[in-house]
Amino acid sequence: MTVLPDDGLELAGEFPDVPHEQWQRLVAGVLRKSGKDVEGAEAEEALSTALEDGMRTRPLYTARDTSPEPGLPGFAPFVRGGRAEGNTVGGWDVRQRHTTADHDAVLADLENGVTSLWLTVGEGGIPVAELGRVLDGVYLDLAPVVLDAGADAGSAARELLRLYEERGVAREAARGGLGVDPLGYEARTGQPDDAAPTVELARLCAERYPGLRALAVDALPYHEAGGSAAQELGASLATAVAYLRELSGAGMGVEQACGQLEFRYAATADQFLTIAKLRAARRLWARVAEVCGAPRAGAQAQHAVTSPVMMTRRDPWVNMLRTTIATLAAGAGGADAVTVLPFDHALGLPDAFARRIARNTSTILIEESHLARVIDPAGGSWYVERLTDELAHAGWEFFQRIERLGGMAAALRSGDVERDLAETWRARSAKLAKRREPVTGVSEFPFLAEKPVVRESAPERPSGGLPRVRRDEAFEALRARSDAHLAATGSRPRIHLAALGPAAAHTARLTFASNLFQAGGIEPVTEGTFADSGASEAVLCSSDALYEEQAAARAAELKEAGASYVFLAGRPGEYPGVDGYVFAGCDAVAVLSATLDRMGVAR
Repeated sequence: MTVLPDDGLELAGEFPDVPHEQWQRLVAGVLRKSGKDVEGAEAEEALSTALEDGMRTRPLYTARDTSPEPGLPGFAPFVRGGRAEGNTVGGWDVRQRHTTADHDAVLADLENGVTSLWLTVGEGGIPVAELGRVLDGVYLDLAPVVLDAGADAGSAARELLRLYEERGVAREAARGGLGVDPLGYEARTGQPDDAAPTVELARLCAERYPGLRALAVDALPYHEAGGSAAQELGASLATAVAYLRELSGAGMGVEQACGQLEFRYAATADQFLTIAKLRAARRLWARVAEVCGAPRAGAQAQHAVTSPVMMTRRDPWVNMLRTTIATLAAGAGGADAVTVLPFDHALGLPDAFARRIARNTSTILIEESHLARVIDPAGGSWYVERLTDELAHAGWEFFQRIERLGGMAAALRSGDVERDLAETWRARSAKLAKRREPVTGVSEFPFLAEKPVVRESAPERPSGGLPRVRRDEAFEALRARSDAHLAATGSRPRIHLAALGPAAAHTARLTFASNLFQAGGIEPVTEGTFADSGASEAVLCSSDALYEEQAAARAAELKEAGASYVFLAGRPGEYPGVDGYVFAGCDAVAVLSATLDRMGVAR
């Protein structure tokens, strides 16, 4: 028996080990009560959750779920962080994004917790000629500047370097990145970019500006096109390898070339997947550096950005919660810099309040939650280590696929990458449509009476390449139809919810049906008779037992009262007079779209 000397509490070592098989038998017993007759490993598999890329989350992880040794922070394979000290010194770099020449907003951010600037310059952003005015009053030796200039990368980089010289910033004091990313620009626009500045600026930074990285490896275009975490990793790896080839082919050493790259990834509200993705990304890049003969250069510089795909236009306040979880995951995953997109990002230009909340999200996690005080806090978790390993293998597989196609440029131009991402998004869209992947405030718990949040339109971003998708897009289209109907007629389309029996029998399905139809902009009416509801269709809500007794008769009554279509909330069965069914797992988008069509709501 082991005893703690200070309080005498016995440790768990005195308890006998429980065999894994015993746990499986207990699981099988519970499943048997729900009608699933499975045993052993099949019982455990029944509780698993399918993820993208062929991965699964299992219900139990033990020491048997081994994964490669992650190493130590600051040492290859850098799974636990690219620096030995991690973010413990001052937290991660709080990097705020700006797309307009709003000088006051830039200064406000820097005066209130932001530690670096990410500036969209050129087409769809700040004019190159305005860069000096936007950075007026900014201490360029203290605040790193990272550019995102697309086709204007060369001119924007030269202008920033000119500002450093003009304002007397010592070359070794300059920090940030020039953001040259020709493959990223091609992914966005479908147009090959001028690669000439790539080698020129990389060599200039390597020789004269040790604190600047010339190139960005931006994986956001692949994430925003609907790609999975593994596809995001594989695409970033293929892009970085293409840049390594170009730089080394121009005479730069591999270590020197690796030092010119900063990687950008999306952070989502799936916190464990985000943590595993960032850890896997470092492991994969360390492997590339090792194969290229420069293992010490394998410490990946990471910039995490809260996912634009997860941001919603309806109930945008919920985006604050999403970005908080994503930021927590990015910090726990070891990102060097984190950009929190404002909660109103999907609506246009953020206002001062939205920018304040965005920057304070990182500040609270660093200063009040002390998240940065622990290096790789998820490390050692059997689940996280296993997920990291599986994601690394899936990402490497996608990287190899791109390489077999001839590299990133060839894979983009052939359309293969777009087709792969589209297939992934189709599968995910089906889950979203069936609400297997819920979107709070949109597909779950929508609020039809909410007042819309209106923002000034954001500058038009370059497009023409990979598409940009959002999780809310299918339901947003339905809600837009309802809004137009409201504007034209003064009321939303309505549906009558007819409850059968006592509250205990109907409450769950009444709530389910109410949420489902509101997700399509259809107002549920639960009080009064069908004739008083102003609806043209109705939904029966109760238990299976009461359906057997009353569904047919109640459906007939509703039809006689004028209902043109009667749903039943529950699994399909033999109920005369019932025209359709809504249940967990049904294609909600298809049901709602057809309902709006029958109600005469214009597309």
